[in-house]
Order: sequence, then structure tokens, then C-alpha cells
Amino acid sequence: MEKKFYTLLVYSENIAGILNQITAVFTRRQVNIESLNVSASSIEGLHKYTITAWSDPDQIEKITRQIEKKIDVVKAKFYTDDQLFIRETGLYKLSTQTVLDNPNVSRIVRHYDAQIIEVNPTYVAVMKSGVTEDIVALYKALNEFDCVLQYTRSGRIAITRSTEEEVSAFLDQRQTEHDNG
Repeated sequence: MEKKFYTLLVYSENIAGILNQITAVFTRRQVNIESLNVSASSIEGLHKYTITAWSDPDQIEKITRQIEKKIDVVKAKFYTDDQLFIRETGLYKLSTQTVLDNPNVSRIVRHYDAQIIEVNPTYVAVMKSGVTEDIVALYKALNEFDCVLQYTRSGRIAITRSTEEEVSAFLDQRQTEHDNG
């Protein structure tokens, strides 16, 4: 079966050890996590894990079900890129001397709509937000000038294209069942 790139959105209570439990599901199935971002969600008391991985449909469904069975996980669902709004951030540290000596470096930074966030005698710090392909393309373009001193890319952050947070509907349903139970 052909592998596709998936993004899992997992909501859990902020409990020590839950990250280890979630990543262990991937390890047991020998699926490599490409990126992982954890932060507070829009719902008080819940954290959101944005996890990306290459997998086949059957395997990603099993992984998602296993994660959702964890006692502290509230909701887990996988998505393809067309179902999400996706962003990452790239940070680039460039040689100030090369930037000053070659105006094409600054043109490339502007062409990719990146921001210069600091300039000092040693380096120029540049930030680019966008999709992975654009962030990597800027790195490759800058690297041709042999001016990149450091480069890093954040993990993916994502929100669904649906009109409401799916976990909100799940929590509302759970609360109704609790109140009626």
C-alpha cells in the first residue's frame, strides 16, 4: 500500500507522561514521526499535539485508534493536507558580510516574503512563515550563496478547515451524556 503524509491532531489533558505514551504508539508500529508540536489548545485544560508522519491509510487509522484509547487523551483524528490550514516557521542565520557584499541575498529574502528580524556585525537573522516547501526553498536559495550559518524549521502547526473545533463538539456531547447519565 502506498504511503501518504498525514497530520494527527491529538487533544489531551496536560498530564506528565502522555507525550511518551503517544510517541510509543508510533514506535511500536515502526512509524517515524516527521514533526511534533505540543501547545495549549483553544480549550482550557487541554493540550494539542500536532504530529506528522508518512503512513498508509490502514496503519494511520490503527495508530489514531490506539492513541485515542489512552485514558488521558480526549480526541485524536488524522487529516491529509487538503483538510487543514498548515504553517511552519523557518529561522535562518546568515553571514552579515555576505549579505552586505551580495545584494541578491536581500532580494531572495524579499522574494520569499521573509522577515529580517535582527542585524548585527556577525549575522543577519531571517524568519519565514509558511508551508514546508517554501521554507525549504528559501533555505536552498540562500545556501547557494554560501551564507547560511544556521538553519532550523519548526514543527507543523495546523487547524482544520471545518467551521468548528471537532474536539469542542466531542466535549459538548460528552458533557450532555454526563448530565443525562
